[in-house]
Amino acid sequence: MLKTMLMSAVALVALGAGSTATFAQDVKELRIGILGGENEADRLRNYACLADHLKTDLGFEKVSLFPAADYDGVIQGLLGGTLDVAGLGASGYAAIAIENPDAVTPILTTQQADGSTGYYSIGLALKSSGITDIMSAKGKKLGYADPDSTSGYLVPLTQIPVTTGVPNDQFFASADFNGGHENNVLALLDGKSDVSVDDSSGIGEFADGYTSGTFRKLVDKGAVDPADFVEVWRSPLIPNGPLVVRNDLGADLTKKITDFYLNLPTEDAACFSAIEGGDFKGYVPVKAEFYQPIIDIRKATIGG
Repeated sequence: MLKTMLMSAVALVALGAGSTATFAQDVKELRIGILGGENEADRLRNYACLADHLKTDLGFEKVSLFPAADYDGVIQGLLGGTLDVAGLGASGYAAIAIENPDAVTPILTTQQADGSTGYYSIGLALKSSGITDIMSAKGKKLGYADPDSTSGYLVPLTQIPVTTGVPNDQFFASADFNGGHENNVLALLDGKSDVSVDDSSGIGEFADGYTSGTFRKLVDKGAVDPADFVEVWRSPLIPNGPLVVRNDLGADLTKKITDFYLNLPTEDAACFSAIEGGDFKGYVPVKAEFYQPIIDIRKATIGG
């Protein structure tokens, strides 16, 4: 049933587009939250082009970037009204929808190179460990990314037991958080975990780190060599996380921001690639209903 829910949640949403108009309202500063867990300097550098475009194209006097220490920092910023726009994982959005369904609106999600709007949680191990599949990791150390991560916690928490037949805390010697996706992959090299879960498009070549995901980002910047790793587990398809806008911004500004992001992949492909990482086709519109299966799973397992 759970697998069916995840698979059905990622039906392709219809493409939409619009023209970008000059912003001329009372909001002078746009505050953008950036999910935590990865290198802060890299995140700020990758998002600098986005801030420049938003000032030039929409006329904001100031665009502030807030790279949170963890996922919850962005979630609380959106709930508390100190952030206006952010990209979230599906589970992070579910946390907001459970606590206050009127706080934000999901407007767009990314589209994979193959046209899908879903991705996978994958389990990685070092090739030298001798672990070849999840069953051969019994009694080993499992690494999670972040408590609010979909692919780095919620889905492995609920889906690895489908294969092993027991909860993770009974199958593995330990199951610990390593402070985000990037740190979770690097934890394998440090011996902190034997299997680490990560987000991945799951398409393309493993030798490239697939087409997108944190593993791909680490490969692209030379931090890891795919030849040292092996994929030992893969989840059902997961809905790509949404770009959300705080509802207090109003319908007119939300539309301007939506149109801006829709146009970004063609107007500045390098900037789009920098903020999203990997090889995506672009953005497509998305609605809250797309994430209802994840909301339901989160409610039933870890709550808000």
